[in-house]
Amino acid sequence: MSLYTRFRQSLDTVLDQLVAAGTLPADADRAGITVEPPRDPSHGDLATNAAMVLAKPARTSPRVLAEAIAAGLTAIADVEAADIAGPGFINLRLAPTVWAEELRTIAQEREDYGRSGIGAGKTVNIEYVSANPTGPMHMGHCRGAVVGDALADLLAFAGHKVVREYYVNDAGGQVDTLARSAHLRYREALGEDIGEIPEGLYPGDYLVPVGKLLADAYGDRYVAAPVAEWLAEFRTRTVAAMMDMIRADLALLGIRHDVFASEAELQAAGKPDDAEAWLRARDLVYDGVLEAPKGETPEDWEPVELPLFRSSRFGDDQDRPIKKSNGSWTYFGADLAYHYQKAQSADELIDIWGADHAGTVKRIKAAVAALTEEKTRFDVKLVQMVRLLRAGEPIKMSKRSGNFVTLADVVGEVQSGVVVAHQFSSSAASTPISFRPLRITCPIWSAKKSLVAVKTGSASTIMRSAGSSLPMFHSAWNAAARSPR
Repeated sequence: MSLYTRFRQSLDTVLDQLVAAGTLPADADRAGITVEPPRDPSHGDLATNAAMVLAKPARTSPRVLAEAIAAGLTAIADVEAADIAGPGFINLRLAPTVWAEELRTIAQEREDYGRSGIGAGKTVNIEYVSANPTGPMHMGHCRGAVVGDALADLLAFAGHKVVREYYVNDAGGQVDTLARSAHLRYREALGEDIGEIPEGLYPGDYLVPVGKLLADAYGDRYVAAPVAEWLAEFRTRTVAAMMDMIRADLALLGIRHDVFASEAELQAAGKPDDAEAWLRARDLVYDGVLEAPKGETPEDWEPVELPLFRSSRFGDDQDRPIKKSNGSWTYFGADLAYHYQKAQSADELIDIWGADHAGTVKRIKAAVAALTEEKTRFDVKLVQMVRLLRAGEPIKMSKRSGNFVTLADVVGEVQSGVVVAHQFSSSAASTPISFRPLRITCPIWSAKKSLVAVKTGSASTIMRSAGSSLPMFHSAWNAAARSPR
């Protein structure tokens, strides 16, 4: 039994006593009560919001109820102090013997310490990485990969059935550009001097081996052929080669996915059309005209009727187009259908996105709420980008310019475990970080394996506890050092 579960049970005993004394109603809902580390470790070892949750049904103020709860908690032998903070939060300081015993439990249970069945077999689909298939993984992708994989491990450890998914954005202009870039390398592999890579194409040398593969497969058949004859075939083969490269890069960090979902296949199967039809049948998609852009209206702007999703009904700022004026799907329209597909086989959805996508969170949350009739929980976790420093100066990375540092290059300089630990544990995922490659050869305890403390709750509460697990371990170690032997 985890430390959190044990003290939640002790808290429930105190609350039962208050029910018996008439202080609390017997039917008060305790579902929102948490026992977790305080945000500031100096406030104590554990914190609970019980008084804040139960004050209203108890018809009293949170602080008055907190005093009654704290008195009961202080009577527990393992609690040194129960302090009331702010409007009614309760911070607990535990006896050093608790931490010593916890370390003994960790030593006995080893890798199974903290394992539980609180997920009850619920299926959680967690989508992470999903880097565009236009080149190898670079350091900008690393943080989301590590955070997503650590969270997937943690949820599985807590008894959830976890599906690790990668969304392959293999439809649209960027993969056509990739195919054209590969065609250039194909001609080069057949002996043509291609000179400078034209602006707008991908200049990276990582496409040289792809060109050779295409040359071996097709000979000179497509050297002078019209684009229409080779574009689709080259796109498919080049994206496949890029995904093989990305899988190999992720494997360097021990990261794997169960599902690779193709945007192109999604569209070919008519999934966006199905989603649109479902929404239209419920009056959640209509044909309308977007408002003119705020501020000075561009000269080329003109009102165009488009199919619009009623995202404003679900908390978004405005309704959103799901198709462009040429009839093709907007990125949001395709993404909407993709989440519809995921939700059909999962109880909860989690997306790990880069912070540069923050502006689209409201609309996709609105879409999932509509398509699942608000029955499927959906969380988007934003992860800030990583700046790679050389000689103290940041390196600007861009696949289009060919200027980026691959994940494989960095792992070649330092141990993969160091990369994992730094990306996850150096600061909160919502905080930007800088990475200075250094040769480190000492063994480390991987951050993913250090997340051993999970508490009672849903996937979202487990996610909240993940960021505090390492400080809890350090607190246990320090407290144990002070305890009598």
